[in-house]
Amino acid sequence: MKKKLRRFLPFMLIGMMFFSCKQGDTFKVTGNIRSAEGDTLYLEHRGLAGVSVLDSTVLKNDGAFAFKQSAPENPEFYQLRIGSRIAVFAVDSTETLHISADASDWYNSFVVENSPTNDQMKEVDALTRDAAQKIAGLENQHKSGSIDDMAFIEQLDTTLQQYKTAVTKLILGNPSGATAYYAVFQKINDWLIFDPYNRQDYAMFGAVATSWNRYYPDTERTKHLYEFTMNALKARRQQEQQAKLLENIPIEEGTGLPDIVFSEVDGRKVALSSLNGKVVLLDFSVYSADFSPKHNMDLNNLYGRYQSKGFEIYQVSFDSDEHFWKTSAANLPWLTVRDPRSVNSTLLATYNVRQIPTAFLINREGDIIARIENYDQLAGELDKVL
Repeated sequence: MKKKLRRFLPFMLIGMMFFSCKQGDTFKVTGNIRSAEGDTLYLEHRGLAGVSVLDSTVLKNDGAFAFKQSAPENPEFYQLRIGSRIAVFAVDSTETLHISADASDWYNSFVVENSPTNDQMKEVDALTRDAAQKIAGLENQHKSGSIDDMAFIEQLDTTLQQYKTAVTKLILGNPSGATAYYAVFQKINDWLIFDPYNRQDYAMFGAVATSWNRYYPDTERTKHLYEFTMNALKARRQQEQQAKLLENIPIEEGTGLPDIVFSEVDGRKVALSSLNGKVVLLDFSVYSADFSPKHNMDLNNLYGRYQSKGFEIYQVSFDSDEHFWKTSAANLPWLTVRDPRSVNSTLLATYNVRQIPTAFLINREGDIIARIENYDQLAGELDKVL
């Protein structure tokens, strides 16, 4: 009997170890939700393919609940939901999280106790909500006309930079953590706040992708992040190559110039390419800006001197107020068109415009021969080509 027991004992130990591992390969979420008696509380997984329900319970008077699920391979994201009220939290492998909240003040009261990661995610959420409210306020001011296009751009940029400065510290503090992953994919109005096609913002995606690839290789979320980041890098490099065509002066002979076709004040559409054979100043401007009156007066002096020699101005306005643009442009002697997309125009990125006003001098063959950011140099450039 003892011999049989000795032979069977190793198999019992192996079985107990296997059972113990399987039992430990879970995470638990327990807690209390106040002011929600009779409501259904859902535990949901926020996966790459979307949100899926894992479990649910009807809350009793004490609001107590307990869920248990298989532990994830990497830091993963879940949410508790009552009706349309949602609170996101992270789970890092096997652990027990205790959550408390009051359904009547869901977002402010939701707390994952003794969890620094979830505290940081809550901080990211608060920063994102604050930035979204500020941007909504700026958009309302812009639409009402209380701030002009240039003020809108400047204040929008300030808001985003303040947000990114605060969140960057959280990302780089632990790029392999759940907070870093969560932060780089935050959105406002369905747009990523950290732009993966921007060199500076891309560094955040690169840091998180590299860290996750090191600590959680071959997991589904890591593969998705890495592929997303590499595709953004390829696209950004292509954009930079296109930008160099416009920035390196002179442009190589025969390089195609992105065409522009917009309507003049009278509604007639005019293409930039229709001016081939003339020396053209492609001028990007905003009539409602403070610089505009003097800017157009200086252009008018040059236009009077050089028009008879085959010089033309094709001026693109980015004013959001169409009536103001028409009133301001009505008496200008050169071609004036307006991009109705205003500050959201893709034209600014296409021509790599970093400030307004900016202009490009185009020769009779349709090739860019000078980029003009200092307009004091424009007369000298015109003397060369004319």
